[in-house]
Amino acid sequence: MRAFFRWSAVIVGVWLVLCVAIGIVAEEWALHPWRRALGPEAEARAQAVAQRNHAVLIEVSITAADGVTLRGWSIRPVAGNGDAVILLHGHADNRLGMLRYADLLLRHGYAVLLPDARAHGKSGGELATYGLKETGDVRRWFDWVERTESPRCIDGLGNSMGAGLLLESLRTMQGFCAVVAESPFADFREASYDRLGEWAGTGPWIGRTLMRPAVEVGLLDARWIHGIDLEQVSPENAVVGSRVPILLIHGKADTKLPVYNSERIQAHNSAIVLWEPANAGHCGAIGTEPEEYERRVIGWFASHDASRPDAGQT
Repeated sequence: MRAFFRWSAVIVGVWLVLCVAIGIVAEEWALHPWRRALGPEAEARAQAVAQRNHAVLIEVSITAADGVTLRGWSIRPVAGNGDAVILLHGHADNRLGMLRYADLLLRHGYAVLLPDARAHGKSGGELATYGLKETGDVRRWFDWVERTESPRCIDGLGNSMGAGLLLESLRTMQGFCAVVAESPFADFREASYDRLGEWAGTGPWIGRTLMRPAVEVGLLDARWIHGIDLEQVSPENAVVGSRVPILLIHGKADTKLPVYNSERIQAHNSAIVLWEPANAGHCGAIGTEPEEYERRVIGWFASHDASRPDAGQT
């Protein structure tokens, strides 16, 4: 019996040490994403999209509230429809990941802004904070578009992390005419369960049970070492009471952030519309159902192009 308890204690100890290691590594990776480089080839691809759509591309930059320089592409059609869309990419990606969406929107006459999130691409910043600082960044990009482009409407479209950032921005911003968010996370804790489950190949249950200590350690690491309380990151709470029309897209085949994330977000605001394409994976609707994606997204923006409230409202 003593041997049983001894070995049980050893197993539990090893498990706890493993959880601590996994939690710290996972959280540091989340806060310090790998930067996907943007070289001459990327700009050439963007220029090709702009030329194909009779648009002008320029490199733009703004300064965030904390002094960080944020960079992106502005692509404006020569004969546009008067509206603009801000496109927000996912974790460890950059503006290039949203170029396909920009191409679609440019074809329909929208001006587009493709920023690199802080700590991504060519933007400054050492940490990705999943909305704690990025909400202010989105607001500054919105103000830049409004001031520079003077559009009739400003819409938003985000994927994955970018979808979460877009929804998080609605806590303090009601100026968007409409937004589309694909494959968002409900809150950071839930996203942590999902990603650990994906890495383990088991689904999110392992994050909520056996690997829960790893999630707790990661959240503590972010708070104690970096001063960032990721438990405050919650797109599902951010949409409560928002008057901005929200279309959620979430593929039922998404294993990175399963569809219940969007279902939880929708449950917090009955006005939200949710489309769940059956065969789409993570941010995959435009690839699996391109015609339906185009119809829904362009139709969503077009149907709300006269509903823009005062951008200064909070």
